Amino acid sequence: MISYIIGQLTELNPATAIIETNGVGYGLLISLNTYSQIQGKASVKLYVESVYIRDDNPKYFGFYSEEERELFKKLISVSGVGGSSAILMLSSLSAIEIAGAINTANVALLKSIKGIGEKTAQRIVVDLKGKLGKHEGGISQIISPTYNKNKEEALMALVTLGFSKQAVEKALEKTIKQQGISTDNVEMLIKATLKNI
Repeated sequence: MISYIIGQLTELNPATAIIETNGVGYGLLISLNTYSQIQGKASVKLYVESVYIRDDNPKYFGFYSEEERELFKKLISVSGVGGSSAILMLSSLSAIEIAGAINTANVALLKSIKGIGEKTAQRIVVDLKGKLGKHEGGISQIISPTYNKNKEEALMALVTLGFSKQAVEKALEKTIKQQGISTDNVEMLIKATLKNI
């Protein structure tokens, strides 16, 4: 089982990324969200999930964050949603929008995604409503407006102070996940994140 790959980004387009490590090029299917996150980078780390179409033909999907991979895994657990459909969903809507649509039973939004019919959208809601966010630092935080607003404010403030956006994002995630810092207080979040940059 491959958990993640770190290496040189040798090829990239909105649907696939090739990462070379130890002389081997790994081709991964990616979402538009992951594409935008790694675009322009020379070296990247992608979390990997394999989906077997047949026993001898696995497809490998790459994700910029563990949260996106977790949402992908939850989506493909729904009958009728394969890897390609799940990655299309993650390319059409943000993780926040998908989680919000599921938790509010917004079938119309889900079926607006190409390839997702009404029955499949309803099945996604029935199967996943109330089940998102069980993993640490995941969708339960993503769907909270306060979490996102304060996190974005902290990010902007630290970037304004002269830190790189990439370093700040990494430090913010570390602060929130590993130290259990609440995002309700922007000032506290910024101070705690400064220690991790």
